[in-house]
Amino acid sequence: MGCAGFTCSKNSLCALNILYVMVSLLMIGIAAWGKCFGLVSSFQVVGGIIGVGVFLFFVALAGLIGAMKHHQVLLFFYMIILFLVFVVQFSVSSACLAINEEQQNHLLEVGWNNSLTTQRDVEKSLNCCGFSHMDINGSCAAPCFHYSTCTTCAAKIQEHAGEVLRFVGGIGLFFSFTEILGVWLTYRYRNQKDPRANPSAFL
Repeated sequence: MGCAGFTCSKNSLCALNILYVMVSLLMIGIAAWGKCFGLVSSFQVVGGIIGVGVFLFFVALAGLIGAMKHHQVLLFFYMIILFLVFVVQFSVSSACLAINEEQQNHLLEVGWNNSLTTQRDVEKSLNCCGFSHMDINGSCAAPCFHYSTCTTCAAKIQEHAGEVLRFVGGIGLFFSFTEILGVWLTYRYRNQKDPRANPSAFL
């Protein structure tokens, strides 16, 4: 029974961390692909996504090695880091789901004003000019600008912003619950004796 419980916890923890490794590699791959094909020209956005992906990869790798070797120190630090990630991710996901339209518009405008590269990306992909008003004497990356048929980007962004925030919030909540599951599995697994080891060697 002890062996079965130990093996079950080990396999569950390994499977969870393999999932995290796959998600991290997917994030890095998508960010690099978007940059290479010119879908996203902002280095900050690409760098941020790749940074999160690399961080998740190393956390998952530590958890995977700790689970396979039943390494007490690695499992302890993995559990602490995963709990902190859970707190941050749960808070951000809840904020995404709870944000109202006025706050949403304010955040979009702040984000728009902070990066000229992002402005060009949005104007080009959504075929719009300006955030809340279009300057006909200015420059715009959208094809419609040459024909003076552009609408403002705020209207187009707001059509999908609410759906995107709900989607991101929902995905974030889902993964935050897998993280708290990982914390519980790690705590349980750390306190189980390895039936293959010398019982007197377990602290």
